[in-house]
Amino acid sequence: MTNDLDIFVGNTTLIDEEVYQLWLDGYSVSDAVTLRLRSGILEQTGATVDVLQSDTMDHYRTFHMLERLLHTPSKLIHQLHFQIPPSRQAMLIERYYAFDETFVREVLGKKLSKGTKKDLDDVSAKTGITLKSCRRQFDNFKRVFKVVEEMRGSLVENIQQHFLLSDRLARDYAAIVFFANSRFETGKKKLQFLTFEDFAFCAEQMIQNWTLGAVDSNVDDMDVDLDKEFLQELKELKVLIADKDLLDLHKSLVCTSLRGKISVYNEMEANFKNLSRALVNMASKLTHTKDVRDFFIDLVEKFIEPCKSDKWNLNDVRLFLTQYTTSARSLDAFRHQALWDRYMGTIKSCLLKMYHD
Repeated sequence: MTNDLDIFVGNTTLIDEEVYQLWLDGYSVSDAVTLRLRSGILEQTGATVDVLQSDTMDHYRTFHMLERLLHTPSKLIHQLHFQIPPSRQAMLIERYYAFDETFVREVLGKKLSKGTKKDLDDVSAKTGITLKSCRRQFDNFKRVFKVVEEMRGSLVENIQQHFLLSDRLARDYAAIVFFANSRFETGKKKLQFLTFEDFAFCAEQMIQNWTLGAVDSNVDDMDVDLDKEFLQELKELKVLIADKDLLDLHKSLVCTSLRGKISVYNEMEANFKNLSRALVNMASKLTHTKDVRDFFIDLVEKFIEPCKSDKWNLNDVRLFLTQYTTSARSLDAFRHQALWDRYMGTIKSCLLKMYHD
């Protein structure tokens, strides 16, 4: 009499997503065990504390071995040592490169250098994010920046191709790279009301409209560097405020179109010239590195704060910027319509995103 015995041998690497998140968050094995105990895992599984400790250590060892592969995600996809299904590979990569918005808000626009990395102790204390997690996130920003900063082509697509990230996460990294390259100031007290999402949206608008890649897809650093020729040409817009007749006519066209439609008409009419000078002067100064860095400070100080002071709501701002932009097209003496639209289209989008009611 013979017995048939089926044997199945598998070596699929087991990944516990909760333990992976604890590891990513920078917790030690002992802290991770404590947190798992609090979740009631022993009651759910019937395991002992020793088994839980061993299980946690085993997962941590696996994650440490995977980390060098996660630095170059394509290596994780093509390696044969760890048998991990594609869906789990994608999860490992996406979570490894995910970041805390409170952390990125502290380092956004700063140079991704050793000097900034030394300040991560303070960032950790301020945000409550573990130092280990802060370092991982910072190193990820720096790694992505170094890989894509000199590449031709779309910044988002390059990040997706080399780091295998989702579209949304790749777009966020594109914003981080763009801000690090131009060193935009984001840390001043008066900018603290702005979220990373606000800045990321503005970065996307500027990449799409103000970089070399917006006009020429065959240049190096196309989505990283602002188009210097465009910035130089913006000085031509000063005619809108330097020519008194043009300024008065522009004001007349805007006021006529907004009468009865805007809740702060009197305030808008009284402050039109100041707001117009602010918007045009910002354009003419973007040839200077310092003024590029102070771009968001200028938007807040010279447009958002005056409008807030006069109690403009978001719809008032939208109506004004729309008419302010379109009315300039009706000025026969104004010869820079395409340049104006390229500039004001982005300015309008950024201001509407940044104007928090």
